[in-house]
Amino acid sequence: MILYPAIDLKGGQCVRLLRGEMASVTVFNEDPAAQARAFADKGCEWLHLVDLDGAVAGKPVNGPAIEAILRAITIPAQLGGGLRDLETISTWLGAGVQRAILGTAALRNPELVREACKRFPKRVAVGIDARDGFVAIEGWATTSTVRAIELGLRLEDAGAAAIIYTDISRDGAMTGVNVEATVELAWALTTPVIASGGVASLDDLRALKDEAGAGIEGVICGRALYDGRIDPAAAIKLLKA
Repeated sequence: MILYPAIDLKGGQCVRLLRGEMASVTVFNEDPAAQARAFADKGCEWLHLVDLDGAVAGKPVNGPAIEAILRAITIPAQLGGGLRDLETISTWLGAGVQRAILGTAALRNPELVREACKRFPKRVAVGIDARDGFVAIEGWATTSTVRAIELGLRLEDAGAAAIIYTDISRDGAMTGVNVEATVELAWALTTPVIASGGVASLDDLRALKDEAGAGIEGVICGRALYDGRIDPAAAIKLLKA
């Protein structure tokens, strides 16, 4: 399994939110590029980047910070937040992003997901963010009536490289990852699933690793890496064992 350190961008800074609430923000690094280099130097093989402002605005907002990150690293990065059309997706993939994450578009415009997956094979992931089991979009500001597993099944044949599943109620709350819901989704799909939201300890990573056979490819980790609860080297060793 792969560890994906999260770099969430708001106002050009590296931040973490509590349960997706824009008002509940903690700044962890004013230099996102330096944070990216630090994760790479500790042996991380991927980065997970999110333009939080872009997710709300519907278009990229933190472009300069993302560009600085891409210049600072040699490891691949995946990017989500405000990617709502083929031109924007193509621009960022051409700029050095390895994988584009489509979240709101997956629900609002599934044909865009299909076309992007066709045009950019293995370079598009679908982000499914759930609140109480239902898909939330537009920076988690709107909760739909579509269940996470239903959206995953709708896009099963799109050809996405991965499904990134986030339990919003756990994100940034340090209450433990929702292993049960992640495993349920992973078993329902053939597309690999990346877990996200609530990872607080190595025990959470161990619980996910024990279920890797369901099709869980990796796990995104944010606050626990920033506050020192999880050592990146220890996490990578555990997930690769």
